[in-house]
Amino acid sequence: MPNIKSAMKRDEKSKQLRAKNRADKTALKTVLKKFDAAVAGADKAVAEESYKAAVKAVDKAAAKGLLHKNNAAHKKSAMTLKLNKM
Repeated sequence: MPNIKSAMKRDEKSKQLRAKNRADKTALKTVLKKFDAAVAGADKAVAEESYKAAVKAVDKAAAKGLLHKNNAAHKKSAMTLKLNKM
């Protein structure tokens, strides 16, 4: 436990940011799982809608720094291939 006031504030901020990042990552994973479920369901229209939402979520995560830009590009590429195989 920090003794210095600025260290205490920094510790509290890091706890808040960690909670926010975890929530954002969980939301991203949920969107990606919804896309995978739509592809598995073999309904092209639903899959395309969830694809758009998933790509948007991945782009936002990369912009926020939750994902590296190359990781985001890899995820989007994999999703596009899955969608095109339908």
